[in-house]
Amino acid sequence: MTDFDNFTPQATADGSFTFFSKEFAESFHSHYGARQESFFKFVVPTQLAKKANKPVLRLLDVCYGLGYNTAAALQTIWAVNPTCYVEVIGLEVNAAVPQAAIAHNLFDSWGCEHTQILNQLAFEHQAQTERCAAKLFIGDARSSIQLVNVSDFRADAIFLDPFSPPQCPHLWTVEFIKKVTLSLDEEGTLATYSCAAAVRTAFLAAGLQIGSTPPVGRRSPGTVAAFVKAEELEDLGARALSLSQAEKEHLLTRAAIPYRDPELSDPADIILRRRQLEQQACSLEPTSRWRKRWLCKSQAE
Repeated sequence: MTDFDNFTPQATADGSFTFFSKEFAESFHSHYGARQESFFKFVVPTQLAKKANKPVLRLLDVCYGLGYNTAAALQTIWAVNPTCYVEVIGLEVNAAVPQAAIAHNLFDSWGCEHTQILNQLAFEHQAQTERCAAKLFIGDARSSIQLVNVSDFRADAIFLDPFSPPQCPHLWTVEFIKKVTLSLDEEGTLATYSCAAAVRTAFLAAGLQIGSTPPVGRRSPGTVAAFVKAEELEDLGARALSLSQAEKEHLLTRAAIPYRDPELSDPADIILRRRQLEQQACSLEPTSRWRKRWLCKSQAE
């Protein structure tokens, strides 16, 4: 039995498939639709269809996983501009995950035309064609991102797609997000599915401005981040929405205390405990009070 035999395809509502991670006790995608998540949580907010008119586009896919986000990006870019040259760097801790996606033919369910590139990335960790150069770094993303930083790679779009902060806090810390931001082009856009206050605080600490992206398959929005002013995010074409008053006040609660990993090497339990102690010692409003206040306001409306 190979390592990727440990992953069993699970159907999602849009007809595409995902896997369940025993290590993180979470699915790689929501049951609402794995394919639609890649397009509407990552590709659309980073406006790759608009940026595809550039001769060269660079993508950084943090937590490459099954490869869906990269696949959706390539499909979108080349549908607009077949001659666009795309450079991709993916970061993934478990090589068996993208290999399992190929072995189970998961891209067949949504008509992806670029499976050869994805196949080479999964099994050879690099791919080169006339219009694409791609690399997949296998290992702890906290180390891999530093290799990206020194390579002078500047991404037009960054997909930040780890498991949830409570399960994978080491890839949501202020320190890690600052490293990721070092490889974001000054006119680039970062997108993630998370709207956690701790994550948004880390983006702000990294010098980014933030906006919300429309919910996809659930009530909570995602987040888009860039170096431009907050009010310019929508003009950037990032399909961003200004933060609501409730979201702004959420950033003033204990939930906004970020995850910290000073040496980029601590295990998850240490990072979680550090944040918990900081929350207990702070004078910020309890998140439960904020939640109750806004629940009462919504009911009154």
